[in-house]
Amino acid sequence: MPSPLGDKIRALRKQKKLSLEQLAELTDSSKSYIWELENKDDPKPSADKIGKIASVLEVTTEFLLTESTASPGEEVIDEAFFRKYKSMPDDTKKRLRKILDAWDDDE
Repeated sequence: MPSPLGDKIRALRKQKKLSLEQLAELTDSSKSYIWELENKDDPKPSADKIGKIASVLEVTTEFLLTESTASPGEEVIDEAFFRKYKSMPDDTKKRLRKILDAWDDDE
């Protein structure tokens, strides 16, 4: 019986239209490892792996690891975005800020 973690990974992976192979490749994992996370009763992923999976699925590690099976709320999605933003190169951040400023000017 899958765990809440496995259910969340599967649901988010399918929502993003990723195959097991694609998620495995994006997270430096094997297809069988992702399958085990999704289907085993009590998976024990490393902090590094769960962080990579959360990043690709655009949620927080905390969301994946909680027992709740609810969909991620706006707060979780925003937190995942901000974490991703913080790790971007400065020139990428600068371009994103310009885009947001231009978008703001249109309103």
